[in-house]
Amino acid sequence: MDLTSLMFPLLLVLLAVPLFLSARKQKRAMAEQQQLQSSLQPGDKVMTTSGLYGTVADASHDTTIDIEISEGVVTRWLRAAIREKVADTNEAVVEDKADEDEEPVATAQVAEPLDHNAKK
Repeated sequence: MDLTSLMFPLLLVLLAVPLFLSARKQKRAMAEQQQLQSSLQPGDKVMTTSGLYGTVADASHDTTIDIEISEGVVTRWLRAAIREKVADTNEAVVEDKADEDEEPVATAQVAEPLDHNAKK
């Protein structure tokens, strides 16, 4: 056999193997994501694909999930919008402050409302 007759099978193998491995990795990641989305329970802390953090309030629907984003504010999302479960770091900070018998200090600032009728 000459070198040119071996080039085609060699190129085929060199291109096919990475494509096969990439497809397998992507399929595995998709299966893990679907498993995460189907295993959500009320009380789980989650982050959506748009970066919104919240707590699962109701997970009884097949395609949607209710997320509490603030006390008393519950929004409905597609399950596919849930990116990951997250650890709650805020509770650890509050518990540390409670141990010191100090009240937590609010650091959030509220912006002044916009006056849309004001002339420039």
